[in-house]
Amino acid sequence: MENKIIQLTPKELKIMNSNRGLFALLTQYGYDPKKAVRYVKYERKLLQLQVELIKLQKWVLEKKEKVVVVFEGRDAAGKGGAIRRLVERINPRHYRVVALPKPTEDEKTQWYFQRYVNQFPKGGEIVFFDRSWYNRAVVEPVNGFCTQEQYEIFMGQVNEFEKMLVESGVRLVKIYLSISRDEQANRFELIKNNPLKVWKMSAVDEKAQSLWDTYTEYKDRMFQLTQTDGIPFRVIKANRKTKARIKVIKHVLDSIPYDKDMEV
Repeated sequence: MENKIIQLTPKELKIMNSNRGLFALLTQYGYDPKKAVRYVKYERKLLQLQVELIKLQKWVLEKKEKVVVVFEGRDAAGKGGAIRRLVERINPRHYRVVALPKPTEDEKTQWYFQRYVNQFPKGGEIVFFDRSWYNRAVVEPVNGFCTQEQYEIFMGQVNEFEKMLVESGVRLVKIYLSISRDEQANRFELIKNNPLKVWKMSAVDEKAQSLWDTYTEYKDRMFQLTQTDGIPFRVIKANRKTKARIKVIKHVLDSIPYDKDMEV
């Protein structure tokens, strides 16, 4: 078999000869120079955007703004990884990541939205939801965790609920990370074979592939409902994690009118 000749531009060669380029080549992408160069470019862009996130957080704090960023998507879509890149450089005292477990017996007797409202930000704070009230739009009905009546009530209330939030001064950003069926299967396989990540596989995850089409049906109805009479999701293709993370951060920055000229 002939060796494949990889041609790099002078700019790419310069990147490849840097410490970061050599590190990426040896640790990230199995001696693939093109992928290593792409990863270094991603890291550089990520750092630039994270500086902007620091400005955004400073603006939120100074203006006592309340920001909620909702992440939805199929299992293994990369929600947690995207959130980690959003928060890794900002001040941990002024943001929270919320990933609620299944409701307690007491919470089951409450208004559905109540336990999410309890997690909302105070002035000067950003809250990131790793899954949100939209569990009832997709995950719960697909897996039989709610009744059809509960589902329909939610679908009839969610747009008005979010309108009240926005009218009350909450800046709401909604992101949906979209992956293909094959990519989800690949990621599940990697998780199962990694002793440091195998804990991530839940009973719901185990059924996700067989229920793919049902998830699609409920997801499409959720999009239709929020698109026509509510606050739409920004759908970001996430088969390539690095590309998706950059798009996520850009969308958050574009959604909040922070002062881009402030010093950090």
